[in-house]
Amino acid sequence: MTDTPPVPDGPWFNPVAEFLGEAYLRNAFTKGTVQEIDFLVDALDLGPGARVLDAGCGPGRHALELARRGIAVTGVDLSPDFVAQARAAAADIPATFEIGDIREIAYVDEFDAVICLCQGGFGLLGGGDDELAVIGRLARALRPGGRLAVSAFSSYFVVRHHEAGETFDPDTGVNHERAMVRDAAGVEREFDLWTTCYTPRELRLLAVRAGLVVDGVHGVWPGRYARVAPSLDAPEHLLLASRPK
Repeated sequence: MTDTPPVPDGPWFNPVAEFLGEAYLRNAFTKGTVQEIDFLVDALDLGPGARVLDAGCGPGRHALELARRGIAVTGVDLSPDFVAQARAAAADIPATFEIGDIREIAYVDEFDAVICLCQGGFGLLGGGDDELAVIGRLARALRPGGRLAVSAFSSYFVVRHHEAGETFDPDTGVNHERAMVRDAAGVEREFDLWTTCYTPRELRLLAVRAGLVVDGVHGVWPGRYARVAPSLDAPEHLLLASRPK
């Protein structure tokens, strides 16, 4: 499970997003958006008029669902193609979308909640030293008392359910695969994909070092968010934390 190819410098995922286009939302893991937002609206204590930052928003599926409920959302993503797709879907609802790198987010004391879901940028960082800086930026974007939700792929799951052709670097927590991706026209192309994976303890330590209060780390599946203890078989961890008042 070693010999993982190094993560490229720069926005390596952008060509994947450009190729996928609208086909991204055909993936099975995107079909649980409503359930995920139902859970997060309750867990983050959100209601109409609340302000939310969706960091690494992709084509905006979570941001748009929040906006449909009267919540004002700002989505940020590094992919121009995903941002264009989100903007096109945001007519007449309170959602705005910007092209930006989550490593450079500079909001301060602005949002009632920040979400970073479905590996939304956080899982693409490459296992370097950026994680604490990114969590710190997300924390600073919160108003005092605001709440954070971050999902991250599970190191436990990757190791336990490792598939042929994947390589996992136990030093950095980065999993590499060669994946066949299909666009909206059904054309297939193979891409290298790198996903940075985490343990619950790592997520707790990052949050605490960023000055947050950890409410919990839960084991979740796409479309099955719940307050459940992490396990070896849950593919993702969901960190819930808050900024002290």
